[in-house]
Amino acid sequence: MSTEIPSARNWFDQGGRAYARFRPEYPPGVAAFLASEAPDKQIAVDVGCGNGQLTQLLAPYFARVIGLDPSADQIANVTPNERINYQCAPAEQLPLADKSVSLITAAQAAHWFNLPAFYQEVRRIGISGAILALISYGVLKLEPGLNDCFQKFYYDEIGPYWPLERKLVDTGYTTINFPFEELTAPSLEIHLEWNLFQFLGYLLTWSAVQNAKEAGKEEILMKFANNMAKAWGNADLNRAISWPINMRIGRL
Repeated sequence: MSTEIPSARNWFDQGGRAYARFRPEYPPGVAAFLASEAPDKQIAVDVGCGNGQLTQLLAPYFARVIGLDPSADQIANVTPNERINYQCAPAEQLPLADKSVSLITAAQAAHWFNLPAFYQEVRRIGISGAILALISYGVLKLEPGLNDCFQKFYYDEIGPYWPLERKLVDTGYTTINFPFEELTAPSLEIHLEWNLFQFLGYLLTWSAVQNAKEAGKEEILMKFANNMAKAWGNADLNRAISWPINMRIGRL
């Protein structure tokens, strides 16, 4: 059985529609830890919530959860939950009362914020002892034999097509100003098992892949897809993939 991705069936064109929504989900332990550190369980707000992946995990722990995102399209595609109120709002203008929130989270989003303005809003809405958590997942790791091929693609081949803000995510926000009493985050990871087409589908959600495509660099994508297919073997075989969870956690 050939594992090559045929150039006539361009994987990033054909697969993009099928896997556009395929993103790894945060483990429940993230929400459990943050809830344990919050001063009470009244209100949590997830800023830059996207389609509500983390927001949904917070719902069992708080009396009220608010998901905010500036994109109406993102809000339109959330999964309804009676304990969650989703609204369109930017991180720099949070539609919440002063001293009303126990936990403020931003998952894979803080690199797009005007951080001084966001921090000002955090201090305004947070109660005494409230928790702020900037959360991201780092560069994925594959099984030996696959990981070297992927890492070369990520850093050397597709790397120039990432927006500059991506470096903040890759470093777990360690280089940004974080003027809060900082707490130690637990060691957590996302663990999944994917076949080849699920893995390539995830890559289709990357802005860098879309940027490379728009720049006419399809050959970079096709070369990687074919190299990975040869290394993967049976395309239907599930292989282990993991992402480290990075968190900057502060107490107000």
